[in-house]
Amino acid sequence: MSNTTKKWFSLNLGSRKENASSSSCSCGKKEGDCHSADTSPQQKDGFDQVFDVPMDRRTAFKKLTASLLIGAGAVSTSCSLVSGNESKEKAQIDWEEQFKGNYKLMSEEEKKATVERLARSYELRTGKTINLSSQGPEENVLFGYAFNISKCQGYMDCVNACVEENNQDRNSQMQYIRIHEMKDGKGFNFNEADDNYYHEVPAEGHFYMGTQCFHCDNPPCTKVCPVQATWQEEDGLVVIDYDWCVGCRYCMAACPYDGRRFNWSQPEVPEAEINKNQHYLGNRLRKKGVMEKCTFCVQRSRAGKNPACVEACPTGARIFGNLLDPNSTIRWVLENKKVFRLKEDLGTEPKFWYFMD
Repeated sequence: MSNTTKKWFSLNLGSRKENASSSSCSCGKKEGDCHSADTSPQQKDGFDQVFDVPMDRRTAFKKLTASLLIGAGAVSTSCSLVSGNESKEKAQIDWEEQFKGNYKLMSEEEKKATVERLARSYELRTGKTINLSSQGPEENVLFGYAFNISKCQGYMDCVNACVEENNQDRNSQMQYIRIHEMKDGKGFNFNEADDNYYHEVPAEGHFYMGTQCFHCDNPPCTKVCPVQATWQEEDGLVVIDYDWCVGCRYCMAACPYDGRRFNWSQPEVPEAEINKNQHYLGNRLRKKGVMEKCTFCVQRSRAGKNPACVEACPTGARIFGNLLDPNSTIRWVLENKKVFRLKEDLGTEPKFWYFMD
């Protein structure tokens, strides 16, 4: 695919990685990647990062109070003659978690220690083990997605698979994917679309269109976060550090595609239904008051698998792959089909295309 022949989008795929060294990363560093910042003498530790963020006096007081309570509990447990080793270990983990830094700024060793600590914490609390990954992006990979409107029949297998794969809250029935049922001849009218249909599909005189986080190449959601809890990784995935999110929902308001979800209550997933193959930036269990969204199943995609929605689609309407691989199916779609994206005029450059046969 040459840059002179493409006319369906403006992502400079061929030179993206070549230009990486000269472009600014999402943390604002002008040279190198985020990891190079780890060696900077100005690098803040977790304690400084926790308290050196924009917050009002009430939030600061709550953080200070929580820290003092955790610290008092840790001291009490460590000095107690009757507390077991597991209680002391849990208190130590709680203390270290309280003052851990932003995942984006962690070194590889710190990331590894963090996921090991969380996995151990889960084991201490439940007696069960999880496989928690911190696998980072690979070189020469830029993930993209295509959706064949002609093939979608509205079965919603993708929605159910996404909920199960990503440990989404069952009480609120949170869903990252929406399938919009639209009437033929009315165009893409989302205001009149039915997103909660409960009848046999496909319904006569209707077509179906899925939306989710589009992992924009110019994501407005990351720019409004006051604490840099959300950012774009080198493989194009827009991710969230759930432990760094303060729940202001600025990113939710900035997203023009309704791609983000907020936990208004403590998410609950029955123990037997928890997917224990998790990623720190993906489907690990979240908490009340934080944002979450589709990550293109980072725990699967970075392991060489398709997202769960792609695997579950019975009609083959969903296509996922590496945009930098000229032999990938998604590149074939982009080069041979008449594709389009939603709200092109906003300049967000979503890496999610639609097409019809």
